Amino acid sequence: MSKYVLLVLCVLAVSASPGRAQVLTDPVLQQTILKALDNIYGEDFAEADDNIRQLRTRYPQHPAGPMLRAIQLYWQYIPLSQNRTAPNQYVQACEQTLALAKKRLEKDENDPEGVFFALTAHSYMALKHHNEDELMKAVNEARQAYSYMKQGFDLTASNPEFYFTTGLYNYYVERYPMDNPVVKPMMWFFRSGNMPLGLRQLEIAARRATFTRHEAAYYLASIYLQHENAPGRAAVWLKTLSERFPNNPVFLMRYIESLLLSSRYDEAQRLLPRLKAMPRPFLNVPSRFFDGLLAEKDAKNDTEAAAQYQATIREKYMVPYTKEYHAMAYAGLARIAARSNNHSLAKAYYQKASNLAEYKSVQTEVKLFK
Repeated sequence: MSKYVLLVLCVLAVSASPGRAQVLTDPVLQQTILKALDNIYGEDFAEADDNIRQLRTRYPQHPAGPMLRAIQLYWQYIPLSQNRTAPNQYVQACEQTLALAKKRLEKDENDPEGVFFALTAHSYMALKHHNEDELMKAVNEARQAYSYMKQGFDLTASNPEFYFTTGLYNYYVERYPMDNPVVKPMMWFFRSGNMPLGLRQLEIAARRATFTRHEAAYYLASIYLQHENAPGRAAVWLKTLSERFPNNPVFLMRYIESLLLSSRYDEAQRLLPRLKAMPRPFLNVPSRFFDGLLAEKDAKNDTEAAAQYQATIREKYMVPYTKEYHAMAYAGLARIAARSNNHSLAKAYYQKASNLAEYKSVQTEVKLFK
């Protein structure tokens, strides 16, 4: 799991003023949007195409259609950067969303859906730049989104959907510069956040929101895994997601990870064959790593664990989803070397882990090695 941009992956069709929103006052369109999101998360992209086509046909001038298309592209082509045509299509969808949102704002600068979709389009572009390690471009997109984001800060009481965006902001506006010192000079522009408050707000969204519930649960779990070293808490949310969307490889991968890091080895082992059967090449890395961790921690077989960890790092990792498994595999090899009294090799492996690690737990393990 990579570090996330300040304004991560907003889900569409959220408004503070339903009385002024065209799409959200149409129950049929609400259901079409929800079906599209469910089909995207559930890996049924053909059905999602139909849902999006219906939406765009009925509301060709509304930004919801192209924004849904961007969300679909993001999930369908993991990783986006390795597909020949998807990145350009993704950028075009975000640009279309922004253009249509601005048309609404030209008529009414306080149009709630115009504000939300402008925010969302910039957020998705920030996410793309972050995943491609273009941190300055990511922060620049976040700055452009910020003016729209501010309008959602005071709307959480009237609409639980805004707990998602506000919670993400409160957490990551503090966390992101901690993890990426290079962006600190640009952060003066943003108002201060509050990480504990952000976590509470994300939990509210994961329990009470409609459109953003699944995204809130996923990012909450990601925070617990990456930053808070609380895999047991992550597992609670990931269990719900993986059961709701059994064909989603990312949700299942993260759920198995959370179980393993919580020492719930039997549960993880029962789910692993399902992950290995999924036809996604990027899953080779976690499959190998999970086998190695089970061999080391559960079976206490360092020879098999080392073989699986070596197999893990021979596979190419994918930002943002599988880079951390390389770091964890190097840390595993370091532990095995240390148990064999090979201090110099353990130190070398820990250095490689440190170069990749973004999880606080791995970084702490590296620092504690003497």
